[in-house]
Amino acid sequence: MMEENVFQDQPQPDDNLLKFKNNLSAVRQEIKKLLIGQNELIDLMMVSLFTQGHILLEGVPGLAKTMGAKLFAKSLSVNYSRIQFTPDLMPSDVVGTSVFNMKESEFRFSSGPVFSNIVLIDEINRAPAKTQAALFEVMEERQVTVDGKTYPMEYPFMIIATQNPIEQEGTYKLPEAQLDRFLFKIKLDYPNLEEEKIILRRFRSDFSQELMKTVNAVLTASDIKEGANYVENVHIKDEILDYIANIIYDTRNNGDLFLGASPRASLALMRAAKAVAVINGRDFVIPDDVKFVAKPVLNHRIILNPDRELEGMEPEDVIEEIIKKTEVPR
Repeated sequence: MMEENVFQDQPQPDDNLLKFKNNLSAVRQEIKKLLIGQNELIDLMMVSLFTQGHILLEGVPGLAKTMGAKLFAKSLSVNYSRIQFTPDLMPSDVVGTSVFNMKESEFRFSSGPVFSNIVLIDEINRAPAKTQAALFEVMEERQVTVDGKTYPMEYPFMIIATQNPIEQEGTYKLPEAQLDRFLFKIKLDYPNLEEEKIILRRFRSDFSQELMKTVNAVLTASDIKEGANYVENVHIKDEILDYIANIIYDTRNNGDLFLGASPRASLALMRAAKAVAVINGRDFVIPDDVKFVAKPVLNHRIILNPDRELEGMEPEDVIEEIIKKTEVPR
């Protein structure tokens, strides 16, 4: 009822929206050939792709973080690379370095594995701060500067990083400035009992991962660009923008929080809500779209007060309370 009353003046969904939905369904169908459950992860990866965002996946080992990223990349007709972060990894191992060409007596830039479309960074918190900092420029500006020369990334460019929240030995905590560059921090949980049974049945005769070969690329870079342009022009009323602003402002004036969200967070929430609207078959945003992405957008951008942290409170608990008390546009 809320959609009909508030947005009754909006135009009906067009052919472009239908095409977008069909493309998303095709990607979802390919990923779900192997990935059991994790529906929210699939949707959020697609939201991130069409809003030029990056994702931080957090979960204990064995929850298909790496598989999810590989399946997502495999469903797209784009380049994919994987970087295993380790304590001895250097920045040049990620972005590349200038190499002297003896034949031509000049330095030439040799690009690193970050020069790809979908980049999986496994265990991002295992590399030291110097190597983590090498990602600052490329995540924000989609370019790398080496020896005073700038090298742009090809479109699309998306980083999917993983980290294990349990094991802390030999890890380096990501700085807040870098966390803020991720559109989402997605916390993965164990599958339920029925999903566990499906996983066992699905892979009982696939020890060599032959099923991975059945996943097909269904979207091109051109399709992704077209979809991103459509998302950018999705209608969002001023009342919804005010709703987002109120949520963000409350994080800065909340007694449970030591650090609130920045304006980058409000822009991220707006962009993500637009993409969610399209995934749900609408060319306009409603409050439920904002609510759907609020936790993964904000959970890594706020810091709890030490007292609340000792009490076992999670950032998601505070976000839930803020959403409940923030007046919803009518």
